[in-house]
Amino acid sequence: MRIGLRILLGYFVIVALAALLLGRVFVQQVKPGVRQAMEDTLADTANVLAELATDDLLAGRMDVGRFATRVRALAARDPGARIWGFDKHAVSYRITVTDARGIVVFDSAGRDLGRDYSKWNDVHRTLRGEYGARSTRSDPADDASSVMHVAAPILDGARIAGVLTVSKPNQAMAPFIARSQAVVMRWGWVLLGTSLLVGLLAAWWLARQLGGLRRYADAAAAGERAVLPDSAGEFADLGRAIESMRLRLEDRQYVERYVHTLTHELKAPLAAIRGAAELLESPLPDPDRVRFAGHIGAQSTRMATMIDMLLALAAVEHRQQLDAPVAVDVAALVAEVCEDAAPRMAAAGLALQVETSPLPAVVAGDAFLLRHALANLVDNAIGFSPAGGRVLVALRHVDGHVEVDIADDGPGIPDYAAGRVFERFYSLPRPGDRGRSSGLGLTFVAEVAALHGGRAALRNRDGGGAVASLVLPLQPIR
Repeated sequence: MRIGLRILLGYFVIVALAALLLGRVFVQQVKPGVRQAMEDTLADTANVLAELATDDLLAGRMDVGRFATRVRALAARDPGARIWGFDKHAVSYRITVTDARGIVVFDSAGRDLGRDYSKWNDVHRTLRGEYGARSTRSDPADDASSVMHVAAPILDGARIAGVLTVSKPNQAMAPFIARSQAVVMRWGWVLLGTSLLVGLLAAWWLARQLGGLRRYADAAAAGERAVLPDSAGEFADLGRAIESMRLRLEDRQYVERYVHTLTHELKAPLAAIRGAAELLESPLPDPDRVRFAGHIGAQSTRMATMIDMLLALAAVEHRQQLDAPVAVDVAALVAEVCEDAAPRMAAAGLALQVETSPLPAVVAGDAFLLRHALANLVDNAIGFSPAGGRVLVALRHVDGHVEVDIADDGPGIPDYAAGRVFERFYSLPRPGDRGRSSGLGLTFVAEVAALHGGRAALRNRDGGGAVASLVLPLQPIR
């Protein structure tokens, strides 16, 4: 399982549990909270009515007195109230009064007159001087039929002469409870959805940061060019640490590899120089002396060229990207390189043919490196072309890229060398006993092409000879 998904799942589980816990607490507290508020109101009402009923109870006219008459009139009253979006058209109170023995002497509903209420908790506790209240179902099988009863004592001095109980169905508060629960649940879902969205964004951001660093590390481990991804916070610090470690390791490995390779490649020209020098120490005819001295000069030049190319190649290979790319006109570079190579071509007896495109050929890159790469390809073409041959330089546009093809009339690429021409220090003998190159030119060209987001290729062409291609993306800078 990917780390982004694990982070998201872990975050969502925590949020879901927290939302579930809070939801249950809120929902479970809504109903008790409403009922507690209703009980407080009923207690105040019961005490007020108990004071109003005192005279009639003490006078023995509880069921026929003015208090009873006014209370029974409540049944016909329409409050016409709209309470927080709910209409109220009837009074839902029921009022009962018992004497000191707990016998009902008044019932606003007219149902339980004369019944013994002394065992009910509200009356029983109130007659003992305590706070009395109860909640009882009218239908034992229906929880929605519960009614809350709150009692208050009717006092005759210090004596409890009776109990007045105010009753109200809990169902009267059901709409308010249901709406409150719905609001809590709705906002709970909103909170959960928002948390999920935040979790998705956070997981995506973390996965993106880690994914970029992982791809960078994989590319660096594979020896590919890789640019340190943009990161933030600790991820940026981690990226810089990886970059620093990579550079140190690459520097060490690079030096070790190049010292080993350079040592190996210099053995041949040094051996040739040593052999020629030993022969020159002995008496030799003048023609042989001139020939061996020429060998020493040629091998010295080869070593100098090899070192120069190694330095240029090292500078390119160590760059992960172009520091400050500028607009480079490839057609103008081709013209400059061909102009510089014209004297060498004339001396070698070669003809130069240049074909350009009328379309703009501007790329984003480094003009010095591109010019050096094109010069290497032209030098290769000159070196492998026989006297009287032709070097063709063609510039064309292909699928959003500019392609420079440099063709020669030489022997072409042998089958055994087709897959190795871009290897470092791999070179083929040039026709006419013109020796070998340093074996670094094509490697340099390939590195420059990759640094510019392009590619280099070398293939045989129909009719003989080889054609080298440098393909670069058209990316003009505005």
